[in-house]
Amino acid sequence: MSEKQVRFSWQKLWHHFTITYEVIWNVCLIILIACLCAFSFAFGVGAGYFASLVKDAKPIPYKEMKKDIYNYEETTHIYFANREYLGYFRSDLERDEVKLSQVSPHFIQAVIATEDEHFYEHKGVVPKAIIRAIFQEATNSSTRSGGSTLTQQLVKNQILTSEVSFERKAKEVLLALRLEKFFSKDEILEAYINVVPFGRNASGRNIAGVQAAAKGVFGVDAKELTLPQAAFLAGLPQSPFRYTPFTSEGELKSDLSPALNRMKTVLTRMKKAGYISEEQYKDALSYDITKDFVSSLPSPVEKYPWLTFEIERRAKEIFIDLLAKKDGYERQDVRSNDQLYKEYAEKAEKQLRQNGYTIYTTIDKDIYERMKAIVEKYPYFGSDTVVRKRDEKTGQMISVRQPVEVGAILIENKTGRIISFVGGRDYNREQLNHATQAYRSNGSTMKPLLVYAPAMEMGIIQPGSVIPDIDLEIPTQQGPYRPKNADGKTHGLTSVRHALKKSYNIPAIRTYARIIDQRPISYLEKMGFTSLTTGDGHHLSLALGGLTKGVTIEENVNAYATFANDGKFIDAYLIEKIVDKNGKVVYEHETKPVEVFSPQTAYLTIDMMRDVIRSGTAAFLNGKLKFSADWAGKTGTSQNTKDAWFVATNPNVTFGTWIGYDTPKPLEKSYKGLSYSQRNLLLWAQLMNGAYDIRPELIAPKERFQMPGGIVQRSYCAISGLLPSETCKRFGLIESDLFNTAFVPKKEDPYLISGAFVELNGERYASLPTTPKEFTKEGVMIDASLLEAWGIQHIKDMSKLLPQNDKWKHVFVAKTLQENGKKPDPLAAQQKGTTLVWNEHHEQDVIGYRVYYASSETATFQVIATIRKGEQKSIPLKQGIYYVTAVDIAGLESNPSNIVRMLPATPPEQSTDEQPIEIPTEEQSSTN
Repeated sequence: MSEKQVRFSWQKLWHHFTITYEVIWNVCLIILIACLCAFSFAFGVGAGYFASLVKDAKPIPYKEMKKDIYNYEETTHIYFANREYLGYFRSDLERDEVKLSQVSPHFIQAVIATEDEHFYEHKGVVPKAIIRAIFQEATNSSTRSGGSTLTQQLVKNQILTSEVSFERKAKEVLLALRLEKFFSKDEILEAYINVVPFGRNASGRNIAGVQAAAKGVFGVDAKELTLPQAAFLAGLPQSPFRYTPFTSEGELKSDLSPALNRMKTVLTRMKKAGYISEEQYKDALSYDITKDFVSSLPSPVEKYPWLTFEIERRAKEIFIDLLAKKDGYERQDVRSNDQLYKEYAEKAEKQLRQNGYTIYTTIDKDIYERMKAIVEKYPYFGSDTVVRKRDEKTGQMISVRQPVEVGAILIENKTGRIISFVGGRDYNREQLNHATQAYRSNGSTMKPLLVYAPAMEMGIIQPGSVIPDIDLEIPTQQGPYRPKNADGKTHGLTSVRHALKKSYNIPAIRTYARIIDQRPISYLEKMGFTSLTTGDGHHLSLALGGLTKGVTIEENVNAYATFANDGKFIDAYLIEKIVDKNGKVVYEHETKPVEVFSPQTAYLTIDMMRDVIRSGTAAFLNGKLKFSADWAGKTGTSQNTKDAWFVATNPNVTFGTWIGYDTPKPLEKSYKGLSYSQRNLLLWAQLMNGAYDIRPELIAPKERFQMPGGIVQRSYCAISGLLPSETCKRFGLIESDLFNTAFVPKKEDPYLISGAFVELNGERYASLPTTPKEFTKEGVMIDASLLEAWGIQHIKDMSKLLPQNDKWKHVFVAKTLQENGKKPDPLAAQQKGTTLVWNEHHEQDVIGYRVYYASSETATFQVIATIRKGEQKSIPLKQGIYYVTAVDIAGLESNPSNIVRMLPATPPEQSTDEQPIEIPTEEQSSTN
């Protein structure tokens, strides 16, 4: 081919290339312009759509946004006394706030590598990640890489909802950008690690936040997490309940492979991000993470059910008052309005379950656990009983076995702090807290509180006051009320001290009847009795614990502490203070003493109750305690022995126990050789011994109760409680006791009268003016007017007033012996060997016999013996002549009995001048 041809071919080829290039360029340019137009249109549409989605979203101010991102549920924690950790407050979610500086760097790196590798670079959102996520959503791709940064996730969890929509996503993006503007990366990251959920812990509870996760899964603080542990936890938030190692029961899952594979993914991303080396990666992969899992932990509710629920109940009541007061309501306003109370109860519960408070209690952990252990092993409660109850599921009546239940509480006197309590024997069987919520009759433990202390305060009685313990009948609308003493007997004139020591019921009722019009129930109200009804104060049986509803052990024991506090009531409490998560004290208990009794009344009551333990109804306690202290207490038994109580106080603490069936039934009179009262007293002693082992300085103070001024010791006449008369002194009826100086007796006893009496068959009868003195005895008689002060108009048998002991042997209540108005019939006498004998005279008014003797037939008869009726009816004989007469109460003497001669062993020579025997005439007989 020529050069010309070659040149032409190149020109032709170039021309074609130029045309093709121009065409391609133009096409590309058109496509590019079209794409730019399409992108601009799409961007415009997208921007417009985005703007339409967020057009109603108002900018959230900084303060509100801060409040929102830090507004997450946080667990409330509970502490024993001395800040010893107890556990957490029950809630649906357990969470503990933690600072970023208190978290292991491994965990922070693991979270960033796994959830947001560009966290420290972006401004809240990653556009390409969002576009990728939208594309995946539009194409329904099976591979989803996610488009949310940590900032967006925080916005979603704390400010927005979990709704799946473009509008929510648009708002999320906008708020994430705004959040990054206001908060530092570390602030955002700190909020995130406290918000994110981690599944369940070893108790089966839902957990959120790294601190709760670290504690609940591995039993360590967040700052102590190792690399494998951190990687494991960082993998959980993607699917918390799929990857969590524990079931809802707190048991380890059988298949942990999903969680372990997720842990491997986290470690791979950490290595890729450069946070860990190849060696660290391999070591972490080969590490057996399962050995670090904490074993199943019992929740505080499982370990301390009664205590946990009691703390929750009281904390809730505290918050009801706090929230209501904040809104301008008084406590009584809320308590008297059911709807209002329900509203504030819900608010209070929400506050406690979500806001991470710390509750400090007064409970001594060691004493509480020791008492619990003693109750579990105590062998003397008694036999179970069977009761009929309605089944909650079927509605049918079924037979249920019920054991003897128990309740006890220990209170520090001067503060009111509840040191410990016993809620029952088995929470799984019975959830009722018998120490704080079971209302029962308090039996005779009511006597000091309602009867004797108030009556002393009013000046009606003192410890040495004398009360007639004789049969009592009081008319009521329901019929006669006839109180009886526990032993079924009456004991005559008895002092207040002795009546309390032996827990006699009748003296308590008589005393209460004298003060009931002065409303002594007001003393119970001052001492914290909350269950009193309008009718309670009008019933005399209240003196013996006959309450309509009953009283809790806490209230009863708390009231007894009043005596130890010089008559001031200090309300018992269990919660010392409550602190919010910022360290601010939102509640702190304040002690507010209430004046109930004077120090003199309080001490006199204490002193009388000392005798209850020394030699009274609680004497069984002696020798059962391993330590000594100045104890004063009172036993109590309700009607038909359905409840057994013992409450005692010393200068430091007051402690009380109760036993009984939940469905009230009589306790066994004897079980394993112990009465129901002894079983309760022994339990009281063992619980106190256990507490003493732990806190001897608290339980056994060396000091005694100190007697205040205004108390003196005085002698009194045991028949009336008044100053001793000369007669009272002469017959040894003087006692002494302590008196409030304001109520020392000033009047001398007028009720003892010297006099003569005759005694027949153990009964004493007043002598008549004509009663021969030789048949009477000297003694002192009781004037019946003594009883008028007690409202006793008459008594059939005045001898019932006399106590059965030697001190009262000279005292008599003179009965009247009815004489028949004629002289007694003659007796029949006879000789038995060398003894003169006769039969008892049949007439009731005969009081004795006279024996006459003459030495010979011609001698005059003389009285040689007077014998009271009922004494030995015989005398030894000597040589001579005898006869016997009977004498009645009026002094009338019977005709002589037959003659009895005592002849000499050898008869003397008979006289020829035999004289007849001179028989005394009636007149002679009666004058001799």
